[in-house]
Amino acid sequence: MQIDVLSPDEQRLVQDERELLSRLLDALDTAGAVDESRRTLAAAIAQLDELFLLVVAGEFNSGKSAFINALLGETVLEEGVTPTTAEVHVLQFGPERRRTPTGPALHQVTAPIPLLRDIHIVDTPGTNAVVREHEAITREFVPRADLVLFVTSVDRPFTETERQFLQAIREWGKKIVIIVNKVDLLEQEQEVQQVVAFVDDQARRLLGQTPEIFPVSARRALRAKKGEPALWSSSGFEPLERFIVDRLDERERLVLKLTNPLGVGLQLAARYRDVIAGRLGLLQDDVRVLDDVDRQVGAYRADMQEQFTHRMSGIETVLLQLEQRAHAFFDEMLRLGRVFDLFNKRRVQEGFEKQVVADTPAQIERQVAALVDWMVSSDLQQWQRVTAHLAARRREHRERIVGDPEVLLTHSERGRLVEAVGQEAQRVVERFDRHREAEALAESARNAVATTAAVGAGAVGLGAAVTAVATTAAADVTGIMMASLIATIGLFVIPNRRRTAKAEMRQKVSEMREMLQRTLGEQFELEMRRSADRLDTVIAPYSRFVRTERDVLESSREALDRLIGAMQVLKGRIAQLRTAGAERAEAR
Repeated sequence: MQIDVLSPDEQRLVQDERELLSRLLDALDTAGAVDESRRTLAAAIAQLDELFLLVVAGEFNSGKSAFINALLGETVLEEGVTPTTAEVHVLQFGPERRRTPTGPALHQVTAPIPLLRDIHIVDTPGTNAVVREHEAITREFVPRADLVLFVTSVDRPFTETERQFLQAIREWGKKIVIIVNKVDLLEQEQEVQQVVAFVDDQARRLLGQTPEIFPVSARRALRAKKGEPALWSSSGFEPLERFIVDRLDERERLVLKLTNPLGVGLQLAARYRDVIAGRLGLLQDDVRVLDDVDRQVGAYRADMQEQFTHRMSGIETVLLQLEQRAHAFFDEMLRLGRVFDLFNKRRVQEGFEKQVVADTPAQIERQVAALVDWMVSSDLQQWQRVTAHLAARRREHRERIVGDPEVLLTHSERGRLVEAVGQEAQRVVERFDRHREAEALAESARNAVATTAAVGAGAVGLGAAVTAVATTAAADVTGIMMASLIATIGLFVIPNRRRTAKAEMRQKVSEMREMLQRTLGEQFELEMRRSADRLDTVIAPYSRFVRTERDVLESSREALDRLIGAMQVLKGRIAQLRTAGAERAEAR
């Protein structure tokens, strides 16, 4: 199409379309379109600079080559009853007849025929050819067409393969003209009209509109042009040639030239918008899995806090009982009848440890051991739940069938990532040693308590740390009692010292309770964070992929939506060219 012969408005349309389709090409790259789709759009953009392209398609033996020969008035292409057209032939104007290979299964045919100065004609392999790659060639060439002449035959009109092929053409938004060839095989005009009516009905059902239909006899038309003019009227070629010469004037060819690449762009944009919707649908399942994992982690933390509070209340009960026994011990020991026993500090301390401290350290050991065991079990269960979720996701990826290659690529990539993350989670579960984990956690808790109590981290157990604290309390209490008794002995002193001893013991137990609650709480909070961090480390690649992919896809979908809207607007501007041309024709 020569830009210099167009009006300024027409030139702007061409430039706007080229720019818009180039932006779409970039958007397809971002959307991860396959090479074939990008090549198709690039070819459609290139078509804006070429002559009007008329593609002739149809089943083999429908008379496509004979039709083209009749249209040109010369036998340029070979004819036959078998699939003679095994390649795409592009017919162009040239000073001499020549057939030149220009690519795989693609030939350029030149001939000094006036019609070819303004129009290039493409002869394609039969859509139902035995060699299936011939049909593939045709399907790849159709998107480049400005107008498709679909040739069917009166003896086999509108076959199933023709329906399928026309469906593919319709998806590209092409203008289609149907040629019903070989009408010379029918004796009555009524029979011809019946075939035309059948084709018209089928075409309207399939295409959603009524295409131009021309019943012709290509054989008679060519014979008429070669010297038998009496056959011209019955060939039915005159209305077809008027359509090509008169209705396909320069303005109409420009409209079709601009409309067809736009149709290709709209088809590809809509297709990849659907592809992206499919990808986002897959991502929703991944987001659900990640949300489930997050909920499990949240439930784990809440459960941990609840259980920790519950188990700490058990420890508080043990300490409360310790305090109650201490008060009873003081009531028993700090009375006048036991005054001489109080001078035996060792006996008082032994009695305190036996009657008051008793098995308190062992009870606390059991309470903390139960807490440690629950913590380790919960950690393992959390990993098992995550592993089960990812295993289910892997099964979904294996069982789900995705037809579009673009969706399949992303589906496979995500499947591999889920597989890798799931395998890592499974390895964590398989390597999980409950005994080792419990020992490590108990050791950490014991050392933290011992360090806080300033009794040394080398104690044999948590109970030893508690014993040290309790014994220190006992020594302090007995020291207070002895100092008081040595200073003065009297009936009024013992009750006072008993109250003092109880207050001191209450203070020591309170400090012990706060120390255990604070130290164990901090230790188990640290362990909980460590477990969550381990899980995050395993899940992070999967999570990053899902969130990044979702952002990219949503951005691509928005870009395609904007481009589709802009192309629809441009399509309306192109349609106004046809309307303006028709108005000028009526005015003349």
